[in-house]
Amino acid sequence: MEHINVTRDGHILLISLNRAAKYNALSQTMYNELGQALAQLNSDPQLRVAVLCAEGKHFTAGVELDYWAPVFASGQGMPEIPGGIDPFGMQGERHSKPIVMAVQGYCFTWGVEILLNTEIRIAASDTQFQMLEVQRGIYPCCGATFRLPREIGWGNAHKVLLTGERWSAEDALRWGMVQEVVAPGAQLERAMDYARQIADCAPLGVQGALRSTRTAQAQPHAQAMAEMFHYLQPVMASEDAAEGVRSFVERRKAVFTGR
Repeated sequence: MEHINVTRDGHILLISLNRAAKYNALSQTMYNELGQALAQLNSDPQLRVAVLCAEGKHFTAGVELDYWAPVFASGQGMPEIPGGIDPFGMQGERHSKPIVMAVQGYCFTWGVEILLNTEIRIAASDTQFQMLEVQRGIYPCCGATFRLPREIGWGNAHKVLLTGERWSAEDALRWGMVQEVVAPGAQLERAMDYARQIADCAPLGVQGALRSTRTAQAQPHAQAMAEMFHYLQPVMASEDAAEGVRSFVERRKAVFTGR
């Protein structure tokens, strides 16, 4: 791919932005390629988790605003991706397997918004976050206004959304937006550690847990509980569930196949 690299490490899909010379600014090509990579994650039964990272000093300095401004102004939402899904998880299909994200340097605008659509986040201590849209005459439209207040609290979210001011990796950790802060350069390996732990677990169980947490956020309690037990039935009937019981009885680590 032109603006991202996609490689495999066992059951892990590694997605890396590789437009460092342009500070990993979001181009149409990058947007499409990200969506296609997430579609690959969803469709390949051998893949269990993805790691999203970026080459270079910065995760991203933002978008190519001259290209994206007319798209934002169209009133039609983000464009559909041929053979792909929305990387921001705002419309249509979402990624059904977990994403662990590693960030460093600048993580501005769309970088924050895609981070909010991932499950586990690792930040280098030099990471700076910023939603600077209001300083450019617009406002965020890829998830920050929906998710940031829930992630970091109403006041903290509006402190950064309405002023465009930056916040640090330590702020993000204190607010619960990232799960760990590590030394610069160590963020990818720490993200891979989490991904390996996830990949060792039962894929159907992991995907079921992710589906259930999302349902609990979006639906009333009674409906979310009913769906949880509905989707639990086929998981309990799976070979992996039987393997889990056997490994418990035999006092060994389970080996899961995703069946």
